[in-house]
Amino acid sequence: MDRKEGRMDEPHHRRRLGEYPSHHSERPVPYELDDIPLTVVLGAAFGGMILFIIVVYCWWRCYLLSWRRKNLSPDSTPPSSPKDAGNEDGLKISLSSPDIPSLFGSQDSMASGRGGKRLVRQTTEPVSSDRHTSFRRKLVADRHINFTSVDFTIQSVRRKEQPPVGQIRPELYKQPAVENLQKASASLTGSQEKPCGKLHFSLLYNHDTDQLVVRLERAEGLPPKDFSGTSDPYIKLYLLPERKRKFQTKVHRKTLSPVFNETFCFSVPYKDLHARELQFSIYDFDRFSRHDLIGQVTVNDLLEETDLAQETWLWKDVISTAAEKVDLGEIMFSLCYLPTAGRLTLTIIKARNLKAMDITGTSDPFVKVSLMCEGKKLKKRKTSVKKNTLNPVWNEAIVFDVPPENMDQVSLHISVVDFDRVGHSELIGMCDVGQNCAGPGREHWTEMLANPRKPVAQWHQLADDGSPASGNHVSPSPNNT
Repeated sequence: MDRKEGRMDEPHHRRRLGEYPSHHSERPVPYELDDIPLTVVLGAAFGGMILFIIVVYCWWRCYLLSWRRKNLSPDSTPPSSPKDAGNEDGLKISLSSPDIPSLFGSQDSMASGRGGKRLVRQTTEPVSSDRHTSFRRKLVADRHINFTSVDFTIQSVRRKEQPPVGQIRPELYKQPAVENLQKASASLTGSQEKPCGKLHFSLLYNHDTDQLVVRLERAEGLPPKDFSGTSDPYIKLYLLPERKRKFQTKVHRKTLSPVFNETFCFSVPYKDLHARELQFSIYDFDRFSRHDLIGQVTVNDLLEETDLAQETWLWKDVISTAAEKVDLGEIMFSLCYLPTAGRLTLTIIKARNLKAMDITGTSDPFVKVSLMCEGKKLKKRKTSVKKNTLNPVWNEAIVFDVPPENMDQVSLHISVVDFDRVGHSELIGMCDVGQNCAGPGREHWTEMLANPRKPVAQWHQLADDGSPASGNHVSPSPNNT
């Protein structure tokens, strides 16, 4: 029994001494290098690399700061001259950066917080748009002024202000009475001129429609205006003082006694006839130049001249007068300026009562627009051609890029031209708008500048080149449909 018990206790004793492994407690098995995952190795290597970079960066920053402090020490800075100190005190930092204050109270406020060291900030100027580069290049190209020959002394200004002694000033002799006398004498001599033909027409007032009916039959004995000894007459009818509404007959070729047989009606109240004048202006049509005024017939007192209740036929002498400005028509366009974008928009709307340039009594008009600066063309544009019309409608916009600082120096030159497929295109009329223009051209420009971003439309009378109505340029002043 003892031997059995000893045998039975032997395994237990061996287990207790560790000779036999127990299933309750197992000994740990050490890992080998091949059992470690590859991701863990790569992560450890990446982390070590980042740590190394951080250490190197911190060391470099510390070294750089110590080097800057050494260079900015008081012993190493050279003494500045009083002139440089004055320049630094007068230095103003650009306000292009939002973090810089607009005003500095004292010199201490310009110093930095670290040891009172003065910091100089580097700023950049605002860059202008490239759209106006070509415009400025053209402006600067011809502005080479020699200032060495200009006298800027006060004595030179006084010499200009004080005219020389003995110089005649004609404006002092232009008295109103003298001018009125000259006008009266001119009208008197004009009325004494010999007649240059006769005009046959009739007048009738229609009370049902409130219209003055004018029947134009013929003219006789007109003077020749062409080298062939004939003329190409036509007549314009006005009911003065209104000149915007008018009628025009057809052109009759190579005759001195044209037969018109045309009827025209003026809408006017009967009570206003005493203040109206009926005027016939007879012109000679010229294909290649301006039309010549042959003469005029004027009926002053419509109510006293005839009995308008029934048709009355009259013969009137055609009086040769001084050449007046030919009515070339009117053009309507709008102006609009956007200051923020530097964009000038000209919209050609329409024209009316243009001069007939073709034998058929019509024209083929189009508009040419030139951007002018100091008498030179910077850019030019043109509209489409409208065929066989004296009242064209375009509604076409033309855009120019003009900086706001150059708006007082530029102007627009608008020309209405008759298109000719065979020969050269001919000018019908023109007008100018701008700050340095005269009359309606300057008024339209000023109204456009006073109403930015808003189109301003206006009618303009067309005129020949050199006529005051064309809005020619004048010296700069100091200061609807």
